[in-house]
Amino acid sequence: QVQLVESGGGLVQAGGSLRLSCATASFMFSFKTMDWYRQAPGKQRELVAAISSSGSTNYTDSVKGRFTISRDNAKNTVYLQMNSLKPEDTAIYYCHVREYDFWGQGTQVTVSS
Repeated sequence: QVQLVESGGGLVQAGGSLRLSCATASFMFSFKTMDWYRQAPGKQRELVAAISSSGSTNYTDSVKGRFTISRDNAKNTVYLQMNSLKPEDTAIYYCHVREYDFWGQGTQVTVSS
């Protein structure tokens, strides 16, 4: 069964850092755009960052300069490095394969003030 295996979430104080990882099968990853979304309680799911198969990236304005998305094509893994975390970054973070509209199970990130 194909999965997106996410890891790296947790509880961190404001100003801290976390790195999320999302691994999947080669056919799900190669030449695909990978997204990180997040959903906070009572809010709509929003696109946080995306990376194309060629490595082009884009970010939502609220995380620019703090978050970095990257991919390791040899490991079929996409990462989200999150620095200078703020309480408003608290959410469930989801990995997403855009071309297949396929979602991971989500990983909780909680930032305490």
